[in-house]
Amino acid sequence: MNDFTSTEFTLGVVREPGSLHVRVSGDLDYDTCDELVDAVTEKLAEGGPPRGIRLDFAGLTHIDSSGLSALLLVHRRASAAGATLYLDNRPDFLERMLRITNVLDHLTGPAAGQPVD
Repeated sequence: MNDFTSTEFTLGVVREPGSLHVRVSGDLDYDTCDELVDAVTEKLAEGGPPRGIRLDFAGLTHIDSSGLSALLLVHRRASAAGATLYLDNRPDFLERMLRITNVLDHLTGPAAGQPVD
């Protein structure tokens, strides 16, 4: 028996009234980043914009610069729709990347025109 974690990329997307929940598992990289952006973009167009978009990274195994670029694009689209982006269950390596690149506060701040809590 091996102890290897699956790096197969999967998305679990659930749209509820007022919110969008996306569970990201596997490697978010050059080969998979478009899937995340496309899934969020598609769901933003359905049924009016949500107040919040929650990306759950509990199953994330790796992220590269393309994955980071995808997060910035998701943030841009969320903000344009008036939704606040939340990055839940961030693994240490994602937290470190967001801090080193100085985008953590940018990605997790309130949507444009929304009051600060």
